[in-house]
Amino acid sequence: MPRRTMVEAIRDALDVMMGRDSRVVVFGEDVGYFGGVFRATEGLQRKYGTSRCFDAPISEGGIIGVAVGMGAYGLRPVAEIQFADYMYPGYDQIVSEAARLRYRSAGEFTAPMVVRMPCGGGIFGGQTHSQSPEALFTHVCGLKTVIPSNPYDAKGLLIAAIEDDDPVIFLEPKRVYNGPFNGHHDQPVVPWARHPLGETPDGHYTVPLGEAAVRREGNAVTVLAYGTMVHVAEAAAAETGIDAEIIDLRTLVPLDVEAIERSVRKTGRCVILHEATRTSGFGAELSAQVQERCFYHLEAPILRVTGWDTPYPHAQEWDYFPGPERVGRALRTVLEA
Repeated sequence: MPRRTMVEAIRDALDVMMGRDSRVVVFGEDVGYFGGVFRATEGLQRKYGTSRCFDAPISEGGIIGVAVGMGAYGLRPVAEIQFADYMYPGYDQIVSEAARLRYRSAGEFTAPMVVRMPCGGGIFGGQTHSQSPEALFTHVCGLKTVIPSNPYDAKGLLIAAIEDDDPVIFLEPKRVYNGPFNGHHDQPVVPWARHPLGETPDGHYTVPLGEAAVRREGNAVTVLAYGTMVHVAEAAAAETGIDAEIIDLRTLVPLDVEAIERSVRKTGRCVILHEATRTSGFGAELSAQVQERCFYHLEAPILRVTGWDTPYPHAQEWDYFPGPERVGRALRTVLEA
C-alpha cells in the first residue's frame, strides 16, 4: 500500500474525485498554476485544465460566495482558504449563505461544498498564520467540521466531505502536513511515535463523517483530541507510562458522542486537548458533553489542556501550543484526584 504524507493524501483525494465526478471544481488563491502554498493541489490544473482547477483573487468573501453559487447550481466545489487565519472576510458567506441555504430554501437548494483550510501551528507563523478557529464553525447550524490527524483519514474524510450534500469545513493541521512528528518540535522520531507518513490506499474510499477512532486503548483516563494534538497525546502517554485511552475525534460536527461516552464510562477520567485558545474553545463543549452524559462515572474533574488566552509572538510558538509535558501533568493530576 502506498505511503503518503497528509499533503499527498489530500492531493490524491482531490485527484480521485476530480477524475470520478466532472462536477468537482477546485479553486482558491494560488491553487492552480502554483499548486497551492503547501502544494496540496500541485499538478491538478495541468491534468484537468483551468476550468476545473483555477486561481482566485485575494478575496475570501468572493471565494466562498462563488463556491455557494457553484453548489446551488449543481457543482461540487472545493475551495481553499490559504490559511485558516484568512477566513474571516469570508465568514459571513459561510454562516449566512452556505450554512443556511438548505433551510432557508426549504430544501430546494443545497450547498454541497468543501472549504479547505490549513490550521494550527508548525511554521512559526505567529498570530496571522497559526490560528485554530474550529469553534467558530462548530457553533453554526448547517456546517460540518472535520480535522484529520493522519494521511489515511485525511484522504477518506476529504472524499466523504466532497460527496456530502451539505457544506463541510475541512481543517488541515499544518504540523503534520509533510513529515514525521512525535509530539515534540526538536526531537527525532522514536519507535513508539505514530508516523504521519501513513499507508493510504490508491483509488476511492471514504472515512465516514461523525465517527471517532480509538488511537490507543487504555483503562486509566480518556484523552479527547483531534488533529496534531492526537500525536501530542500519544507522546505524553508513552512518556508518562499512563494507561491512557486516546480518542481521535476526526469530526467535531457531527460529534461521535457515543464513542466519547463509552470511553469515559470505562476509564472514569477525562483530559481534553486542543491547540486553540482555552476560553470558548471546542474543549468547553466536550467537557459539557462528558459532564452531562458521564457525571456518575467520573472519578476526577475533567481537565482541559489548550493554547493560552492570548496572542503569541512567532518565536514562542512551541511554548504556546500544548506539548507532552503539559499533557503529562494533566494526566497525572486526574489520576491523583
